[in-house]
Amino acid sequence: MGDGPERTPSTESTQPPGLAREPEVPSPGNSEGCARPLDTVPKKLCGYLSKFGGKGPIKGWKCRWFYYDERKCHLYYSRTAQDANPLDSIDISSAVFDCKADAEEEGIFEIKTPNRVITLKAPTKQVMLYWLQQLQMKRWEFHNSTPALPAFPAAALAENGPTLHLKLEQEEEELEEFLCPVKTPTGLVGAAAALQPVPAMPSALQNISLKHLGTEIQNTMHNIRGNKQAQATAHGPLVEEQSQSVESQIREQPLTSDPSIPAEKEPEDPPKCAPRSSVPSGPMQKPKRQSNTFPFFSDGLARSRTAQEKVVALEQQVLMLTKELKSQKELVIILHKALEAAQQEKRASSAYLAATEDKDRLELVRHKVRQISDLNQRVEALEQGRDRLVHEAGLREQQVQALQQHVQLLMDKNQAKQQVICKLSQKLTEDLAQPPSQPADATNGDFLSQQERMEHLKDDMEAYRTQNRFLNSEIHQVTKIWRKVAEKEKALLTKCAYLQARNCQVESKYLAGLRRLQEAAGAEAADFPELLQQLVQEALQWEAGEASDSVGLSPVSSEYDDYGFLTVPDYEVEDLKLLAKIQALEVRSHHLLALEAVERPLRDRWATLTELAPSAELKQLLRAGVPREHRPRVWRWLVHRRVQHLHAPGCYQELLARGRACEHPAARQIELDLNRTFPTNKHFTCPSSSFPDKLRHVLLAFSWQNPTIGYCQGLNRLAAIALLVLEDEESAFWCLVAIVETILPAEYYSKTLTASQVDQRVLQDLLSEKLPRLTAHLGQHRVDLSLITFNWFLVVFADSLISDILLRVWDAFLYEGTKVVFRYALAIFKYNEEAILRLQDSLEIYQYLRFFTKTICDSRKLMNIAFNDMNPFPMKQLRQLRAAHRERLEAELRELELLKAEYLERRASRGRAVPEGCVSEDEGEGDS
Repeated sequence: MGDGPERTPSTESTQPPGLAREPEVPSPGNSEGCARPLDTVPKKLCGYLSKFGGKGPIKGWKCRWFYYDERKCHLYYSRTAQDANPLDSIDISSAVFDCKADAEEEGIFEIKTPNRVITLKAPTKQVMLYWLQQLQMKRWEFHNSTPALPAFPAAALAENGPTLHLKLEQEEEELEEFLCPVKTPTGLVGAAAALQPVPAMPSALQNISLKHLGTEIQNTMHNIRGNKQAQATAHGPLVEEQSQSVESQIREQPLTSDPSIPAEKEPEDPPKCAPRSSVPSGPMQKPKRQSNTFPFFSDGLARSRTAQEKVVALEQQVLMLTKELKSQKELVIILHKALEAAQQEKRASSAYLAATEDKDRLELVRHKVRQISDLNQRVEALEQGRDRLVHEAGLREQQVQALQQHVQLLMDKNQAKQQVICKLSQKLTEDLAQPPSQPADATNGDFLSQQERMEHLKDDMEAYRTQNRFLNSEIHQVTKIWRKVAEKEKALLTKCAYLQARNCQVESKYLAGLRRLQEAAGAEAADFPELLQQLVQEALQWEAGEASDSVGLSPVSSEYDDYGFLTVPDYEVEDLKLLAKIQALEVRSHHLLALEAVERPLRDRWATLTELAPSAELKQLLRAGVPREHRPRVWRWLVHRRVQHLHAPGCYQELLARGRACEHPAARQIELDLNRTFPTNKHFTCPSSSFPDKLRHVLLAFSWQNPTIGYCQGLNRLAAIALLVLEDEESAFWCLVAIVETILPAEYYSKTLTASQVDQRVLQDLLSEKLPRLTAHLGQHRVDLSLITFNWFLVVFADSLISDILLRVWDAFLYEGTKVVFRYALAIFKYNEEAILRLQDSLEIYQYLRFFTKTICDSRKLMNIAFNDMNPFPMKQLRQLRAAHRERLEAELRELELLKAEYLERRASRGRAVPEGCVSEDEGEGDS
């Protein structure tokens, strides 16, 4: 068959086919010489077992020859040891084993694979335990074996060999703690079992596998052909001489005749210590090619048995072939009937096709219809007869049950009478004062029966104890295999993530080079515009990560991330689309590289943190970022800490009801800003999404909650971020309240934006202190950073950073406050300091500052700059700078108010006198 092992070449004719198919791993030290030492010869796992299977009347136990293939970790089975092709195989690598202590027969055990359960039966309990232990060890050896053994050099094999051998010895010692090793049953397993006759079955047909009928026919024809050739070989003129020479070699080297030893390929020149008998060319070379089929009755018999033993073996073979011939005749009869039915159908079809006229064909069809009608009538009659018989059988069954009840009643009466008779007889014997030997005998009988029951209970207890020990060893080994497979899977996922990250980096470098080529070409691009444009379009259309989505390594889909933001920013300028693609690849690369090394340990730490409480550990975890599955829970806890003094049950619903009853003055501005909230997020651009309605409710409720602010542009982005994470309207509302009323300073969103302007001046001072080179460079080109950074502070980077970094900033911001915003603002400039210093034109600097925050991809590097490189960062210094700048700003505002008042007073005193000849536009239009 296709998946079965290949047949052995003629040089291995001394091996049974079932054993010679095993993979050969020649020993390095035995390339020369006649025999290998005993401790280097691996034993084959093979033997006869009964397999439960079949359907209908032939369902039951079938005798099968099983042999283990170490190369594939499969257990093959065939009907006999001489069959050329196996019927089927069992995958041992993914199987578990179970022995049945409460089975009706001894020696029954099961092999459970993911696809099926195979029930087997061994001749004895010892053979069953031997098979189970050997299969356990083979499975463990397969999972611990080197994947590609032939690829290793000899030095590597010599180095890894002792380690693997030590592991197997440790595993054997661990299994011995559960169940003592079983000695090899002589004559029932291994090559000795193949020399024995096939166990007899009640019916020869019962042992045939109808499921694999083609394989059965092939094996039968192969065996018959090989038997004829073996008989012809047995009468050759040199058989006696060959058998004597081979027997002498076997006596000197008993290991070479053991079929359990894997057959080595014979060299072209035979070893000197085991010379072969000279055989002339011609007719005597024919048996060598044909001995592959029946090695035990041709070359094998000549090597290991005398002439008398050969005759006995041939007689046994004749009996076996006679039984097999009988079963094959029965099979031929079944096939003959099927062939007759097929021929009748063929004749009817031929007659229909041979008819030249439609009338003849119609007559044939009518004839068939009549036959079908007759058959239907016969089927109906048979069904009526069956129903009648079933009814009669039911009546007979009722009669039988009634008779059984009557018989049972009579038996109960009889037993009661016998008990009375026994009691009276016992009393009579006591009265007659018979010798006490009789009661003693009864007592002894009871004692013996009790003792027999005790022995049975002991046997049962020993059987269950053996089953328990084996199952414990099975659980222990399967658990170790599962852990090893999990470690391999984790290593493969890590390697896959690393390779995918490297691929993203290579592609990012290619796109960056393409962009530089596009920029450097300039006017020279007219020489090759089509080629350059084609490369750019192909780069923009190719979706990175499509291959990795199937293995679960991709952090985002091909278009949107977990929170609905576009993974590749949709820049309006054509020149920036390539930059957006580069940025998306770099983000993906950094995420994949940090997935196993950083993200997974971080997830494990968050999973163990069941109860949240302020601590240094929680502070560090929040700075590193909260995993997506834990972020809603953590944010709710952080918001509750901030607003627990403001929170009241039903407050949010009351504000919503108030908004429905009366329209707020800011409602019109809120409606205008809803459509401008995160145009790159699918949750706020999809018409069927519920997020815009939720955002409207949150903003209207806040406008009623805080009338001094009402609504200010920027609050829509803060509320939208809270909605994307918390998904609940009320939770997002209280998050907005916590940010505006407890975290950020007062008057941050007032009409004058006083606190926001103060923070811009504080940031300028901190930049001069932390990044003096950058501050001097920007001052030299008269760049006003507040035009860029003002919006950062107003919406806490909601429009500036990519979603992965943005939410990490918010994780720390909700816990530590506004100091985090200053830290990250400085870190962003430090991250891109060298790139800004290379720009020597104010226009280029402003263009770069417009989108440079979106080019930040490494969140770990940015976090390290913010919380390590920006130290020391005392809150006391921040308060002092804020107080100083607030005082100056308020003085400036007061001075501005004075100037405004003076202007208005001066203008009012002068009046609106119009010089002659100067007429306003309104007055001029009225006159005309």
